[in-house]
Amino acid sequence: MIELPNGIRLIHKQARHTKVVHCGFVLDIGSRDELPNEQGIAHFWEHMAFKGTEKRKAYHILSSLDAVGGELNAYTTKEKICFHASVLNKYFDKACDVLADITFSSVFPDKQIEKERGVILEEMALYRDTPEDAIQDEFDELIFPEHSLGRNILGSSESVRRFQRSDFEDFIRRNMSTGHLVFASVGDMPAEKAFRLGKKYLDRQLPMGAAKERSFDPSYQAVKRVVKKPDISQTHVAVGTRAYGLKHPDRLKLFMLTNLLGGPGMNSRLNLSLREKYGLVYHVEANYTPFTDTGIFALFFATEPSNKQKAIQIVLRELRQLREKPLGSMQLKRVKDQLIGQLAMAEENNLNILLVLAKSILDLGKVDSLDQVIEKVNSVTAEELQRVAQEVFSEERLSQLVYEPKEE
Repeated sequence: MIELPNGIRLIHKQARHTKVVHCGFVLDIGSRDELPNEQGIAHFWEHMAFKGTEKRKAYHILSSLDAVGGELNAYTTKEKICFHASVLNKYFDKACDVLADITFSSVFPDKQIEKERGVILEEMALYRDTPEDAIQDEFDELIFPEHSLGRNILGSSESVRRFQRSDFEDFIRRNMSTGHLVFASVGDMPAEKAFRLGKKYLDRQLPMGAAKERSFDPSYQAVKRVVKKPDISQTHVAVGTRAYGLKHPDRLKLFMLTNLLGGPGMNSRLNLSLREKYGLVYHVEANYTPFTDTGIFALFFATEPSNKQKAIQIVLRELRQLREKPLGSMQLKRVKDQLIGQLAMAEENNLNILLVLAKSILDLGKVDSLDQVIEKVNSVTAEELQRVAQEVFSEERLSQLVYEPKEE
């Protein structure tokens, strides 16, 4: 990693035996940085970055990398905006140029704002019509009431209809600084070459700023059960609570418990009980999302209305077992081996590595190697996992959100 005189950090990982380079900007700016009247503007900005810059029209941005077989994309989360590209190695220079252009030089044409406003309203309607997505967004609001972490990243219909060019310019002016962004790349080239090409497009004047000081009200009162009745045929259930932030010493332990409960493996405890043993669900998942200063643990499933209570009781039973009984030595070994295998598999995805590198620098100021993470995983004890389960999975802390079909 190097830091330019203007404060922008560049990080590169050389990946052998690939003809593709992945690169991108990760900005420490997200929906939680919006003022109450700005809800949705970070995501709207992500869209508008592709709609015109000081030297490119929307068509030229969209076709610039696609025309050479590459990809240009972006996403927004509660705390991050990312603009990234994947191209053949020989087009790395072109990718850096386009990415720097859309990140720093958007002009927000009025006609494009109106057009994209309609696109985002359609995106919002799509989410509302998809209960497995809608319940996750609404559960955030239940866990973080009256806080930007609880607001929908897409915004509200009212806010999206209201935004004008000056709103984007004000939001960027308030949040953009060189200390809040990282340019990362992964490909088969030495770091010196990657840094040389990166610096070519990053020698620009931007405000310099230190790490963000984000905060929230630490008081938390669980909401035992909230029931909504949208127009659906299945019952959808969310169960969860606030959890640890990114720098908490028990973050990895909670991630291990989450993976054990409802991770991607078909042998997760909730999949084995809810689906394989009782046939109550098609899919169940558990998620742990750490933020700068707090986090959220949640699990989600859908089932027939008549099976709702039984499924909820099974979920609570699995959480109770983790609180009351430590894992045996063989169970603990399987949990560690599975997670280590998943982490090693993730190392095969160079785009994923790019995002991990950049976010680690922004959030933690360092990047742990896979061997360091494996060492931390192997050092975790069954008693430590039980202690974390007792702290996070306490029934007094758990909130529930239920979507039920309307009665006939």
